[in-house]
Amino acid sequence: MIERRAADLRRTLATGAPIVRAIPLPAVRECRSVTVTCPLHPVVDSLFDQLGGALPVAEEDAFNAFSALTGTLTAHYAYLATLTSWATGHGIAPAAADRYVRGLFQNVGRSLGDETRPLHQLAADHETPKGNNERIRTTWFDPANAAALKKALDGLLADLK
Repeated sequence: MIERRAADLRRTLATGAPIVRAIPLPAVRECRSVTVTCPLHPVVDSLFDQLGGALPVAEEDAFNAFSALTGTLTAHYAYLATLTSWATGHGIAPAAADRYVRGLFQNVGRSLGDETRPLHQLAADHETPKGNNERIRTTWFDPANAAALKKALDGLLADLK
């Protein structure tokens, strides 16, 4: 599929230049975002290495899976907005709820920089057995919720192919 699109684009542009797909995210402007590229291309990958990092993939299927993952960004923001709205509904001033939720997740986000621990370990490291975090994770993000997320991602991935 990508080769057909690339051939169409080359004809439109009247060029034989290589076509490389990329997923630059907004944080690339601050040199703080890894950019997935496909296919591997040393010049393109070098450019994105300077803008936060390149993650070159050789296969279109892998590129499409990464593209599907980017579709989860606004769901994360909506999750945070829901937390803020919930707090506001329980008497917290909107500005205070917003400030607290932002601070809470900015600090959690910083822990993502520790690439020595896998994501499941980071989650475990933030939980006290039988504590608040474990309770929300196991009651809200249960197997059915995880399956629904995977189903939504599978549907998006199918559309990307």
